[in-house]
Amino acid sequence: MTAIIECRRVERTYTQGAVAVPALRGIDLTIGRGDFATLAGPSGSGKTTLLSVIGGLDRPTAGEILIEGASIAAMDGAQLAELRLRKIGFVFQSYSLIPVLSALENVEFILRLLGLPRAVRLARARETLHEVGLAGLEDRRPARLSGGQQQRVAVARALAPRPAIVLADEPTANLDSGNAGELIALMQQLNAASGTTFLIATHDARVIARSRRHIEMTDGRITLDERASPQAA
Repeated sequence: MTAIIECRRVERTYTQGAVAVPALRGIDLTIGRGDFATLAGPSGSGKTTLLSVIGGLDRPTAGEILIEGASIAAMDGAQLAELRLRKIGFVFQSYSLIPVLSALENVEFILRLLGLPRAVRLARARETLHEVGLAGLEDRRPARLSGGQQQRVAVARALAPRPAIVLADEPTANLDSGNAGELIALMQQLNAASGTTFLIATHDARVIARSRRHIEMTDGRITLDERASPQAA
């Protein structure tokens, strides 16, 4: 499988007063194109930090990260923003939807940043909302959607630009069992249909059980990296 994400001896250290606090300690990790992987570990293990440095939201203290073979270390702020816009979709547990915009407008907004014509933006936004099971709810604002529906809008927004990678941070944390199962099934379907690479940080055993690859972190280090059996996948 061709590598799409490569982390080489990645470290991230934060400073609290005069104290250096290591969040990542020499991470070596390769994620293949089209993979569907979960990243687990206790709070403070470094999962969110690792997603942040992979997605260019934060910079590592040391080491190198490559996205589709290109090192992001030399990229300036504008180049990183362009990378995130065109290559990487983000799904957060807080949904992060714009409350005054409808579901359609929330998805269309990111396509506007890509400079697509309005007719193209609207058509793709509607198509993507249909893909995530929200046909007929395009005009509803977030306050009129359930938690599961809001998270589906967030997934649609992440997928609308047709990114190569989706990074999801605890996407099922605020969902009940039924909605969580439906969301992960949806992500699996989209992964199979489009080949989009998913890396999902989660505590949810149901999500882990349905991944094809499971990675665990403890104290900023990777302590387990295994492939699921064909039956589990």
